[in-house]
Amino acid sequence: MSSAGQGSSGRLTTHVLDTTSGQPGAGLAVELFRLDGDARRPLARLTTNDDGRTPEPLLAGTDLVCGSYELVFHVGEYFRGRGVPLSDPAFLDQVPVRFGIADPARHYHVPLLVSPYGYSTYRGS
Repeated sequence: MSSAGQGSSGRLTTHVLDTTSGQPGAGLAVELFRLDGDARRPLARLTTNDDGRTPEPLLAGTDLVCGSYELVFHVGEYFRGRGVPLSDPAFLDQVPVRFGIADPARHYHVPLLVSPYGYSTYRGS
């Protein structure tokens, strides 16, 4: 199989877990950018569903190419919308996660576990 054919099976997904409530981070805005040097090119803006996942992959198939990317999770807006008291400015407002895609034939999953005062991420499956 050619590398172009292999690229068609790859995808980029994410999900959010609100560690304050122990529930999926439903209704959280997520932006995806492709990084090219100092330039950030917007690729997608989606909102997580009731399961804390985007309704579709952020990138899939031939749109998923090798390179550097950034996900921006709008966590301040999410917590404010749930009536969580935040400082002004919020300690965490937008959480950027930069990562690389080395093999576009693979599944890259970038989850976010978040509270108003901390977060973690990892390469999921």
